[in-house]
Amino acid sequence: QVQLVESGGGLVQPGGSLRLSCAASGSIFRVYVMGWYRQAPGKDRDLVATIASDYSTKYAGSMKGRFTISRDTVKNTVYLQMNGLKHEDTAVYYCNALVRNYRGDFSTYWGQGTQVTVSS
Repeated sequence: QVQLVESGGGLVQPGGSLRLSCAASGSIFRVYVMGWYRQAPGKDRDLVATIASDYSTKYAGSMKGRFTISRDTVKNTVYLQMNGLKHEDTAVYYCNALVRNYRGDFSTYWGQGTQVTVSS
């Protein structure tokens, strides 16, 4: 099994910054794509950003220029630096990872979510 543990959420004022972290552990041969998604109350879970094993990145349009995704391949950890936060960024942020185990099986895993609240 694989566990994803997120940290770094909290309450921040508009225009502020937060850095989320997500560490993967368990039966991991290799972590391929890692990413962040978010879900606001009453809405679907949406893509924020992803980063592949070759460090190529993909962002949702509204996050470009404000958010930066990065990863530490040795630590199997993905980060999300969020700057210029807005009220509409308030959501539960979920980490996601595509993992290959030692048997060669690929599976997608989710973290438990971390709350980000942008409010004055």
